[in-house]
Amino acid sequence: MTAETSPTLARQRAETSREIWSRRLRTLAPLWTWLALMVVFSLVSDTFMRLAVFNNILAQVSILALFGTGMTIVLLTGQIDLSIASVAALSAMISGQLFTNYGLPEPLPTLAALGVATLLGLTNGLATAKLRIPSFMSTLAMSLIASGLTVWTSKGQTVFEISNWAKFMGSERIGSIRSGYLITFAILALLIGHLVLRYTRFGRYIYMTGASPVAARLAGVNTDFIIMAGLTISGFMAGLAGVINMGRLGSAQPQVIQSFLIEGIAVVVLGGTSLTGGRGSIWQTVLGLLIYGTLRSGLDNIAQIDSFAKEFITGLVLLVALIINVLLSGRAERDRA
Repeated sequence: MTAETSPTLARQRAETSREIWSRRLRTLAPLWTWLALMVVFSLVSDTFMRLAVFNNILAQVSILALFGTGMTIVLLTGQIDLSIASVAALSAMISGQLFTNYGLPEPLPTLAALGVATLLGLTNGLATAKLRIPSFMSTLAMSLIASGLTVWTSKGQTVFEISNWAKFMGSERIGSIRSGYLITFAILALLIGHLVLRYTRFGRYIYMTGASPVAARLAGVNTDFIIMAGLTISGFMAGLAGVINMGRLGSAQPQVIQSFLIEGIAVVVLGGTSLTGGRGSIWQTVLGLLIYGTLRSGLDNIAQIDSFAKEFITGLVLLVALIINVLLSGRAERDRA
């Protein structure tokens, strides 16, 4: 080896090492955001660092964790699902009406609701993958269909009589933990999602499809199936979230909770999952959930903040956090590439 090539190799190794550490730091950007929020709220509020507050954070984000698991998979494929809130409302209404009006015993109402939600997700997938309708438009149309069916079948009436099965899933305590089974369902969903994405061939194909659909097809991946499967899973998870949320609220409501859509996407993107596909993970979604839950609970523990201004402050802080995470995620390097 010549004297000229030795410094060149050393420089290349140094650059590679810096890139690795830089990439690791950028990946941990959501973690720094969450820790910063924890420190700020701990200093501002005397009641924030309490066990009850952490229980409240977990209870708040558990429904979003169900939405977020499905949305993470969809975003990783390079698609988006705008129908999750409406599908959740329809699933809750189907379950509630089958139990109240038709007297079906559990778990039949829940299984029927999950079946309809899964079918709607599959329809989204077929429209996107086979008919080549952009997922933005196909799922937006499905959102209108599902919300319309919810109002039509319920005639605008709230169903207050729900099964003990739904109440158990949504509001039953485990010891001193409020909504303990709801939190357990959320943890299981996130864990299964992580295992699928990290350790299965299907998970690798999801990343490949989102990173480069053309290259994935050339490598032998059935990208149409992957997209259909991702949207179908998202529909199922939205249905599960709707049924469990019905148990948490104690009723099936005809109104679509539109905040579920915005928050379900926000927690995934806050964690660092790319909207363009191929980059992200369930663990990053967990960080996004912690950021969002900490922000909402932290603002609730500051009495000096006007309750009417909390939505504005939440949106502003989320926007700043998203900008910071995008800047630290190496957007400039991807653009140059």
